[in-house]
Amino acid sequence: MFFKDFDIEKDDLIQLWMAQGWLHPCSERSLEMEDKGNEYFKTLLAKSFFQDVTTDYGGNVTKCKMLDLVHDLAEHVSKSRNLRSLFSNGEVLGSNLLNFKSIRVLNLYKTEVMELPCSIGKLKHLRYLNVLKTRIKTFPKSIGQVYNLQTLKIPYQLEEFPKEIANLINLRHVYFGRYMKVPSGILGRLTNLRSLPFLKVGNKTGSGIEELSGLNQLHDTLSIYGLENVGDGEEALKANLVEKKYIRKLILGWKLSRPSHIVENDDDVLEGLRPHSNLEFMEIQGFMGVKFPSWLLLANNLKEIELLGCNKCERVPVLGHLPNLSCVKIKRMENLTHIGSEFYGNNHVNCGNGSSKEAQPLFPALKTLHIEEARNLIQWMEAPTERASTVFPCLEELTLIHCDQLISAPSHFPSLKKLWIEDMDSGGMPIASILSNQLTTLTYLRLKCVGGLTCLPGGMLENNKNLAHLGIIHCSELTCISPRSQGFEYCCASLSHLHIWNCQNLRYLPDGLLTPSLKRMWLYKCHNLEYIPDATHGSLTSLETLYLIMCYKITSIPFSQGLPSLVELTISHCPELSSLPGGLEYCTSVRSLRITKCPKVPSISIESLSASLEDLCVSNLDSLPISRGGFISLRQLTIMCYESAQIGPEFSAFLQTLVSLQELRMRSCENLESIPSSDKITSLRSLSIWCCEKLTCLPSQLAASSQSCSLTRLKELTIGSFSEELDAFPAFQAIPQLESLDIRGWPKLKSLPEQIQHLPSLRHLTITWFDGVEAIPEWLGNLASLEDLTIQNCESLKYLPSVEAMQRLTKLKEIEIFRCPLLEERCTEESGPELHKIRHLPFIKIGRTKIEN
Repeated sequence: MFFKDFDIEKDDLIQLWMAQGWLHPCSERSLEMEDKGNEYFKTLLAKSFFQDVTTDYGGNVTKCKMLDLVHDLAEHVSKSRNLRSLFSNGEVLGSNLLNFKSIRVLNLYKTEVMELPCSIGKLKHLRYLNVLKTRIKTFPKSIGQVYNLQTLKIPYQLEEFPKEIANLINLRHVYFGRYMKVPSGILGRLTNLRSLPFLKVGNKTGSGIEELSGLNQLHDTLSIYGLENVGDGEEALKANLVEKKYIRKLILGWKLSRPSHIVENDDDVLEGLRPHSNLEFMEIQGFMGVKFPSWLLLANNLKEIELLGCNKCERVPVLGHLPNLSCVKIKRMENLTHIGSEFYGNNHVNCGNGSSKEAQPLFPALKTLHIEEARNLIQWMEAPTERASTVFPCLEELTLIHCDQLISAPSHFPSLKKLWIEDMDSGGMPIASILSNQLTTLTYLRLKCVGGLTCLPGGMLENNKNLAHLGIIHCSELTCISPRSQGFEYCCASLSHLHIWNCQNLRYLPDGLLTPSLKRMWLYKCHNLEYIPDATHGSLTSLETLYLIMCYKITSIPFSQGLPSLVELTISHCPELSSLPGGLEYCTSVRSLRITKCPKVPSISIESLSASLEDLCVSNLDSLPISRGGFISLRQLTIMCYESAQIGPEFSAFLQTLVSLQELRMRSCENLESIPSSDKITSLRSLSIWCCEKLTCLPSQLAASSQSCSLTRLKELTIGSFSEELDAFPAFQAIPQLESLDIRGWPKLKSLPEQIQHLPSLRHLTITWFDGVEAIPEWLGNLASLEDLTIQNCESLKYLPSVEAMQRLTKLKEIEIFRCPLLEERCTEESGPELHKIRHLPFIKIGRTKIEN
């Protein structure tokens, strides 16, 4: 049934057990078949029959893999049983299907089947039918005669829901895609449904919300979209959500872009969609009412709530009294200006406790609070504590992103471990409040694009002794990390990750910041950084990664006691740097070394690294003392920003000695006119040559004129952006085993290289910067192995190949079109004339819009 190492969906597995008749409800314990299946699954999982589990939002297992030994046993047992399951490639369909009248499972997943035979209706025992990812476009009318069907999985590209399915009253699980148009009067008859992917409320046509009324056996997740088409609260009540006690997660969605007169009833509609009190997870999208529903006050079992695009609401809902709420996410609330006492639910904190006046905590179980794109939020008030014993006692993660105008925030976060603040115009005051002297539990701090921040609050680093991750990014007013203070050198004993990016006014790093615990250090675009201190309390014995990029004033890296654990060293665009860290020649653990655009570094001593070095990137080839070769471990070599027109004979000879080299990259070498032959490097799997603007020909082993090809192991090729004087792309060899091609053009080119169509193994194709090309040629349909296609930065491109050519690409699953303005316009969801050519694909991305089938 399942291949080895296959990701098995738990629900699918249980539905297969049901189809075989192995599961029976237990009335004494009020357990349905699915519940029994869950019990069996947990037992098998506990006994290690399954491994590599994946969990969902509630921590429940959704996917797993079967142990190889268990798989072998199951395969052996299945061969000795009577045929009740058919996992087919489609060959037995048609008249032969009648030979399998007793089957209970028919799985055609990922086959090339184009239609189901009418004889499907004669399979009276069929309980499970999976035709996902097939090429089926319609169902025969006889599908309505498979009366015992329990599980039906419909191809996601199918747009018309078969009306005959209304007769399948035993159906418990149905799956279909986002484009499915479900006629009215069908879903309401399927009262045995336990799972439904979603309900999209139609405007005059399609399903009405009242069709949910009798579907009270629905379990787990219920998603309702198109709520802008629900007239009022009375109509919303017909969904009867309050009786759906098995629903754990509820998603309610309105269309964001709609006329203002269609938002008038949103308040009443949401009030009418009151769920059962068992609800644990709630998501509200595009709600344009001004207030949240009263029933939220009583949602005592709620664990997570997410509010997306509720742009008319001026206040957040009352949540602080809810005893089980562990996660709150708020995103895109344009009218929110203040978070005040109402958020904390101080007046409701003793609800359900009778007349008790004992102080209770506010947000007693909250662990994660995420506020994003509240661009007009100005004040976040402290909690009123008259009737509360404490506030946020369990909050561990606080995220504030795109709260541009926020100028105040609370100061009491007794358990905060992770703080992420991004895009805040005047962030100095809120940060000073949150990182007050009371905070001692912080382990992770990330500040990005924060205005008004010149320095971290005094004492913050000293007080939070477990701080392990410090990231400060794009903070242009930052001049120092922390004020100099006595005893500061003793504070950062736990720091393992230090990332300082694009802080252009930062002048120095404080003494004591670099301690033996540090493992990863990134200093990037700190143009005025002049001073890096030496390590405190011994050497940087744990440092594994050091990046120093675009730090224009740094002259030295004074790590006097060496870097014994260093694995990765990258230094680039540091024009004043005159030497590398001391003792580099003794760092025998170094695997990756990248030294580029550092003209004052006279020599790079790497000969002692010949046995360990796997990745080398350089721009000054003359600084490498590599005459003897012997780099037997080198797997990846990059020559970047090389300034000469030719690569000298010494380095060319060195290339020929790299017997283990798998990746060779030459990029942004603006003056390079030719590339030496490397025909002895037969181990190459990846070759990149691009942005070499004076290059007019390819290396001999790649050029089409070559009599033989030494690149017999090459799988990946990136070529292009050569001399703009060339009228045609240089002809290259059609390498039969090539699987990935990234080809880059220039404005003068009017067509793609025809060699592409002769690559039988090509699975991944990226086409970039062919501004003169207006149409992708029909021969694209010859690429029988193609799985994903990316087209980007082609300004004149208008046309894809024909429908017939695109449908010949039977393995193509993904297409992305980006920065191709004319083609993107012709691929819009509403009326684009090119979209129908690719609509059948599982994953489509046009510009920034994702279309998943």
